Amino acid sequence: MGALIPKSTPNGRSLQHCLHLVGFLGSWSDIVGRRYALITCILISALGYGLLGISINIYIYAIARIPVGIFKHSLSISKAFLSDLVSEKQRPHVMGRFNSASSMGFILGPVVGGYLTELPGGFYITALLCTCIFIINAGLVWMMPQTPDKGSIAAPPNHVSFHHNRTPKSDNTEPASVEMNGSIPNNSEHTLWSQIVSVFKKVTGVAFSQMWDIFLVRLLMAVAVMLYYSNFALAMEDRFHLTPRMTGYLISYGSTLGALAGFSLGPLSRLYQYNIYTMLLHSSVLTFFSILLYSVAPKMWIVVLSSTFLAFSTSIGRTCIVDLELTLGQKHGSGTLIGVGQSVTSVGRILVPLFSGIAQEYSPCGPPQLGAVLALASIFLMYKSKSHYDGSAQSKMKRE
Repeated sequence: MGALIPKSTPNGRSLQHCLHLVGFLGSWSDIVGRRYALITCILISALGYGLLGISINIYIYAIARIPVGIFKHSLSISKAFLSDLVSEKQRPHVMGRFNSASSMGFILGPVVGGYLTELPGGFYITALLCTCIFIINAGLVWMMPQTPDKGSIAAPPNHVSFHHNRTPKSDNTEPASVEMNGSIPNNSEHTLWSQIVSVFKKVTGVAFSQMWDIFLVRLLMAVAVMLYYSNFALAMEDRFHLTPRMTGYLISYGSTLGALAGFSLGPLSRLYQYNIYTMLLHSSVLTFFSILLYSVAPKMWIVVLSSTFLAFSTSIGRTCIVDLELTLGQKHGSGTLIGVGQSVTSVGRILVPLFSGIAQEYSPCGPPQLGAVLALASIFLMYKSKSHYDGSAQSKMKRE
């Protein structure tokens, strides 16, 4: 996907972000099994990129974005798959490495895509190459070891929030549906209509649960970071007279550091005694100060310093927020939680252009300053929620 970024139009990406609001696929993977859902998403995404490769007008281009926008949730389902296979103690470390590998794809993808698009018919070549890569990925998923899926958990909890004790996974909890050897259980409970009803119940169960605080924190932090990047190139040119090439180097520098930061999750988790909530709080504080420092930076070296800290804090924060969602809402099913979280982030992507445009009317530093305010609001929300923890919950470690 990263290979198509250099030639993707803002309107096309906005359409895809809108369709990412359809976050039912994570919940669907809880019902039919990760492997089946992952292969389905990859193949339909390949179809969308194939349509891009043969698009001859804007209508086919718009139609091609629809399956990609709805079904390109392979990363989210892969995270749910990983969360089913590892213990809670290992999860931040494994998720950090997974995010690092994904980030490397977004670093190398635009480079390869930029080179290919300079060739005659380069956009179509790039789109068809993406199609081939997706098909290869589907084959790799099909060849994966056939592992029992423990991803589906039946009933949602009555009370889940920051201020409730974190209940460890129980070994005797029976999943509502189990995928054995990559196949879907063949019974009447898995008809198409019952799957749709189950998905709706699971998603609404999360939406109306007491996890609103953690999803609000995710939304505020996502919007804050995206506001930082929303006018980054323009602000660098206006404030420091930086060329687009130098701005690109600075963005690549931050992306590379973010990818490397994923490998630090294991040691950091041990340092914090697996207290993911505290890790998230501290990374959010670092994100706030990094954005604030950038918004008032009088010198270029301060911008580089803020980009360095921001790359580490956002990489750690993204992993921690997902891990906290999975820990606090484990009875909802990991696929449902990750899918809803993805939809929350997509809401932020839709809101950011509006907020950025309004803030930029006042100053080139307006968007990051607004982002700093939102980051501070999320920190305040986390702090207020933390005060509801009792003493045993504060010192409680994750169990293997």
